[in-house]
Amino acid sequence: MVRFCLPVILGLSMLGAMPQPAVAQAVLASGRQAAVALAPQLNFSADEMALAEAVADSPQLASFYGSNGLRPIFQGADGARLRDALREVAATAQRHGLPAGRYRPRDPAAAGQGLESEVIHAQILLRYDLDMTGGAIRPADADPQIRRQVNRPDAARLIRDFVAAPDPAAYLAGLAPDAPAYLALQDALAGSADLTVPDGIAPAPVALWRIGMSGDGVVALRTRLASIGFSAPSDDPSVYDAALSGAVAEYQRAAGLHSDGVAGPDTIGRLNGDLPGLGDWRSRMIAVALERMRWMGGEDLQARHVWVNIPEFTARIMDRGDEIFRTRVVVGKTAPDMRTPEFSDRMEYVVVNPRWNVPRSITVKEYLPRLKANRHAVSHLDVVDGRGNVIPRSRIDFSRYTAANFPYRMRQKPSDDNALGLVKFIFPNPWNIYLHDTPTKHLFRNSSRAYSHGCVRVGDPFDLATQLLSPQSDDPRGLFQRALDSGRERWLALTPNVPVHLVYFTAFPDQSGQIRFHEDIYGRDAAVWDRLQALGLDSVGESD
Repeated sequence: MVRFCLPVILGLSMLGAMPQPAVAQAVLASGRQAAVALAPQLNFSADEMALAEAVADSPQLASFYGSNGLRPIFQGADGARLRDALREVAATAQRHGLPAGRYRPRDPAAAGQGLESEVIHAQILLRYDLDMTGGAIRPADADPQIRRQVNRPDAARLIRDFVAAPDPAAYLAGLAPDAPAYLALQDALAGSADLTVPDGIAPAPVALWRIGMSGDGVVALRTRLASIGFSAPSDDPSVYDAALSGAVAEYQRAAGLHSDGVAGPDTIGRLNGDLPGLGDWRSRMIAVALERMRWMGGEDLQARHVWVNIPEFTARIMDRGDEIFRTRVVVGKTAPDMRTPEFSDRMEYVVVNPRWNVPRSITVKEYLPRLKANRHAVSHLDVVDGRGNVIPRSRIDFSRYTAANFPYRMRQKPSDDNALGLVKFIFPNPWNIYLHDTPTKHLFRNSSRAYSHGCVRVGDPFDLATQLLSPQSDDPRGLFQRALDSGRERWLALTPNVPVHLVYFTAFPDQSGQIRFHEDIYGRDAAVWDRLQALGLDSVGESD
């Protein structure tokens, strides 16, 4: 389909009166066929038209070259300076967990002058700009539950700033996130080979080794640790002695594990490299974390915000890079339809003594079958109509209804045993995901906490509420307590709203900069890694 919209609206006479860059931009916006048809009437040279045709299929490049009057940027002496900057990008790409070949011309002949060279270098520049300012892959392509909206800057502006930069190589180096977490992950990636056991060394058998125990498995464990610099000499290498426990603790600290000196399944699994789908577990988990940080490049992570790391089962309040509050959380089950999604939003309300409006999916899948068998089932829930009126169960023939035509909703009054507990934290979103209290407190004692239907249950909800209200009240605890004591549902507006980020980092630095690793509970890291591999990511952790 030929898109003549812009030229038709403007008219040829108006186009002729516009400055040449504006004319080029307008024509390129209309599509290749329109540009070709209009070229003889707009006095574009053959070189200009060739460049216009070559970039017309890329909206970002078309926008830039149109605004640049269809002038090349990678030609001549000035262009050589820009090409050199791109060569430096390729040489440093692996520091970001990305393959150098992604930013090199595949055809060596394209490295010089001419239209082909111009377009290839422009495409590489655009690719690097987009990769560094929003990630190399689209989040939802890896997993539809990664609902993160990437906020990229205008690509044409990035190219213009690159061309105008006194030091174009430094400009490109500055595009990557400058967050301390990103820099810590880069440092960890550079050192990841230090924890990779050389080929040919037998794996250690999975067990639970403590001081005083002995066996052939201890010998294998000792050998693998020594191969990566965690030596523990002993007169009897088959005995798990204090020296070996100390070496295990050192390895655990380096690997981001709990450093108790006990060699259990997690420690031995990491030492053996046993992470399904990730192979060289440490470098690949870090490379995935770097990509996730690039997705968040448009977020102000220095501002006060709530940070919920799903595989860590932890929520924090961060302020100017400092952790000011932390609590355990329960996240969605591993079943595909119950996993907690990833996204960012703004928390608007603390709701005290909340009613629980049961999601329709739970109502029809879990409760309707029980109501058909016994209309008095789940008696703690009210059945309500579309206007919110409670309908006596004696007036409802539940056997008439299916999941498709059930006309009622279910709701639970505020109470100590309400499924939401006594407080919930609202950030309106299309998926009805929020943070909330829970009566099932015992679940927070477990190390792995994936038990919910998708929402996030908070271990210390009253303290979280107090912290969130503290900027707007001299007595935030009293404000919360008065609302709680009322026994009625109360909505306390957060002023200003607080950014909240539901994230999924299996590798992330703690406050000391030490990288901590967590289980890929939903398999999302493996899915992201597969997408990164499709870009040619087969050289992560290797020298260029």
